[in-house]
Amino acid sequence: MADRTQLSRLGLFDAKVPRYTSYPTSPHFKNDVTPGDFRNWIEAIPEGSEISLYLHVPFCRRLCWFCACRTQGTSSDAPVTAYVETLKDELAMLKRHLPRGVRLSRLHWGGGTPTLLSPDNMRDLSATVREVADFADHYEFSVEIDPNEIDEARLDALFQGGMNRASIGVQDFDPEIQKTIGREQSFEITKRAVDMIRDRGIQSLNADILYGLPHQTQEKIVDSVQKLLSLSPDRVALYGYAHVPWMAKRQQLIPSDALPRPDDRLDLFEAARKLFVWDNYQEIGIDHFAVKDDGLSIAARNGTLRRNFQGYTDDQAEVLIGIGASSISRFPQGYAQNAPATSVHTKAIRANAFSTVRGHAFTAEDKLRGRMIEMVMCDFRVDLPELVRDHGVTEAEVQAIFKRVNSEFENLLAVEEDCLYVPVEARPLTRLIARSFDAYELSKAGHSSAI
Repeated sequence: MADRTQLSRLGLFDAKVPRYTSYPTSPHFKNDVTPGDFRNWIEAIPEGSEISLYLHVPFCRRLCWFCACRTQGTSSDAPVTAYVETLKDELAMLKRHLPRGVRLSRLHWGGGTPTLLSPDNMRDLSATVREVADFADHYEFSVEIDPNEIDEARLDALFQGGMNRASIGVQDFDPEIQKTIGREQSFEITKRAVDMIRDRGIQSLNADILYGLPHQTQEKIVDSVQKLLSLSPDRVALYGYAHVPWMAKRQQLIPSDALPRPDDRLDLFEAARKLFVWDNYQEIGIDHFAVKDDGLSIAARNGTLRRNFQGYTDDQAEVLIGIGASSISRFPQGYAQNAPATSVHTKAIRANAFSTVRGHAFTAEDKLRGRMIEMVMCDFRVDLPELVRDHGVTEAEVQAIFKRVNSEFENLLAVEEDCLYVPVEARPLTRLIARSFDAYELSKAGHSSAI
């Protein structure tokens, strides 16, 4: 790793930059992408294609204070059941426009808390999805599971619906940290959920854990990671907590003076990273880890790793369609986002119209820069021959970009004849390096810490 003085000089400890799960990032979306564009982009999908489908469930029994997702609390099942009916209507509308023979390579239910759906709602929703498009060979159906909001009956319904990958949020197992972030979830409750998942033959398990939380120390994160490793997840996302109380009002309940300093965040990340590596997990991009035979590890090794709104993926589908309030879809033509408010989204669907309110149509430059950013984030290497082949630029133009970016980082990067490469010692700067390929101004809404 580059020394701390150099990392500080290059902005690692005070910069705020995007996570680059899309390009351009969502703050740059505008309201010039319409429901008509969304419909046309769906109809332009080639017959027989494989696509990804994302279903968003924005409800939670409790609102965790650390979370910046668009969610809403509910103590009753009535609004959830009504929302499922809206999702079914939206899926039926999608089916009317989807070309023949399209199949699902990936299906993901996220939120919010999709596991607060009743077993009947889960079965109903799964059946509706399969009426729209059947699973492709080697499909993956993953669901975000809250260990506090799951039971045998709901897991049975998900398994019967085809779920073959589960994703659990851990954050941290320390009781003081859990209380401070409004997410109390013991190791015992988490293990019980994992055991129920494994008992159904679901071997693929994702887990999320956070660094940079209030009151978090190296000793505490080491203890949490060791507990997590005892559950043997296939993939782990080690995310930096993004404290953005000006965007996520509930984060105002978290005391900012209890947060670790930026340079301490790097120590927390390194302490956790070393444990995953010592336990034979392969490092994936900047913040994921996976066992050697997992799809992410295979994709990282063969150069087919990709990045989308869920982070790193081995999914090669060019189309991801988002269903539900606030969901974002990605097409070769651009991004389209549904109305964020559940009421507005529901009103549009009831009027037999998609709820698209904003998005972005790609330019040729967007595609070029987006691919360079994805290469940096996934492979730490920007491949010159691919850019020349696929994006209509010359070798001289790409080399000029490489030299400019390298000079911005004190020539810490490696510029070779056919690529720009981010060496291991410079990888804490990866998001900052990606930012150097970004042609858009930083959003005034603000972003999370670079580390």
